Amino acid sequence: MKKFIVTTTINPPTVATRKFIEIAKRDNWHFVVVGDTKTPHEEYEKLDCIYLDPDKQAEMYPELSEIIGWKTIQRRNIGFVYAYEHGAEVVATVDDDNIPYDNWGTDLYIGKEVEVDYYSPEMDVFDPLSVTNYPNLWHRGYPIAYLPYRNRVEYKGKKKVTPLIQADLWDGDPDIDAMCRLTQKPICKFNVTGPFAADKQSPFNSQNTFIHRDALKHYAVWPYVGRMDDIWGGYYTQGMIGSDKLIYNRASVYQDRNVQDLIVNLEKEIIGYRHTLDFTKSSPYVSYSEYIPEQTQKFKKVYFNSFK
Repeated sequence: MKKFIVTTTINPPTVATRKFIEIAKRDNWHFVVVGDTKTPHEEYEKLDCIYLDPDKQAEMYPELSEIIGWKTIQRRNIGFVYAYEHGAEVVATVDDDNIPYDNWGTDLYIGKEVEVDYYSPEMDVFDPLSVTNYPNLWHRGYPIAYLPYRNRVEYKGKKKVTPLIQADLWDGDPDIDAMCRLTQKPICKFNVTGPFAADKQSPFNSQNTFIHRDALKHYAVWPYVGRMDDIWGGYYTQGMIGSDKLIYNRASVYQDRNVQDLIVNLEKEIIGYRHTLDFTKSSPYVSYSEYIPEQTQKFKKVYFNSFK
């Protein structure tokens, strides 16, 4: 199985980045770092990784590069296309502040039949944090209209599934929305020991997630929609391949979260507070034109055509 790790960074090599390089060498992954205008290019060119500097990106993918723009994490989409073109069967999308544990990537279930703990939520969206030891928290991108009902979940026992997407959890500072982080400020140690799934769609992110080639061609980190970039990309993908192709798994990283302005994060999440529920109820074949910017619509056409 040809495996790629893809990340985007503007920082000098972090503890997480160097650890991923070690794991890539040990376990036969190809590690792709997508640079931006602020990235210290020379430092990454010295590392044992595939570094795509801005000039390479503009040369290889001129139309896609232009429509994404610069100084944005959505440059990661170029890494996805690069990995796909180079035969990736699995792509791990990671952040540079998620420090991988030594056993990261060793229980990879993508494309294999696996027995999972199976849940059915009362609402038509499942919050994966609701069945962990932190039911007071909710995953970023879970519809806020459903928050009062997110813990109404029925355990259905064991079920065998063959996932195309595996979202591993994250100890430390978890991926919750700004409202949850501002009010609770958690540092987590998840008690999840094995894979689980649900019979409804659910949010997943781009910071510690494994994606099969067949799902990758439907997945993107959408630009111009704030902090719904990976979340709406994830809901869209489930609409294309089915929510039964998504599983969650134990934490395999520790997030030592980069310094961020939580109020700015909150402002960038408002589009999601207003429209994520609408999004989850829409078909992936519609335009979402009421709340998706025109630039995002153009990006979708250019990006998804890159996989044809």
